[in-house]
Amino acid sequence: MAKIEIPDHLRGLTFEDVWAAIQADRESIQAAREAAEAAREADRKAAEAVKEAADERMRRIDESIESAARVVRRVGKQMGGLHRRFGELAEHLVAPGITKRFNELGYQFGSVSPGGHKIIDEKGNTKTEIDILLENGQYIMAVEVKTRPLEQDIERHIKRLEILREHRNKLKDPRKIQGAIAGAVFPQETKKAAFEAGFYVLEQSGDTMKIDVPQGFIPREW
Repeated sequence: MAKIEIPDHLRGLTFEDVWAAIQADRESIQAAREAAEAAREADRKAAEAVKEAADERMRRIDESIESAARVVRRVGKQMGGLHRRFGELAEHLVAPGITKRFNELGYQFGSVSPGGHKIIDEKGNTKTEIDILLENGQYIMAVEVKTRPLEQDIERHIKRLEILREHRNKLKDPRKIQGAIAGAVFPQETKKAAFEAGFYVLEQSGDTMKIDVPQGFIPREW
């Protein structure tokens, strides 16, 4: 049998010394395991804290969005009420004198329909609505009334008159259709765009309305 050589640095060690060393290694391994577990727990708590912070931030963003939406809805209702009130104002201020104003231009309108003239399709749905409609044997004048007309209102009124033309064609009504935009406050750029679109422009003047007709203006016909 071969003789086992004991290294010089192990000579003189007792069993108790070896056992103590093994125990120390076990404790070191356990301490390392506990340290690793503590590190994982710290990472988990940090991740939870980050997630909670992100969730709280998203909650605040959602609350801000909802608050802004409430403001928009409230303002929308207020503006809708303002539009209705100005529509009523148009019925009392614009409609009574509008026939006279256009008749001064030679139209001789005999019929005025204020307060909203709706065009209904075959299914009973409203396709469009015209604030004031003036009529005679040759012309139909569709007037859109706004507190402060904008350029997009002109585009909408063009589409409105196209619908009116289609509707009158179905009724075999050959009369020519023209348009006008009325406003309490009329921005200059909007007025220019209205003229270019072939619309008459009506502006509030005191307790009535005046028709602005620039030199060389030719109203568009539908």
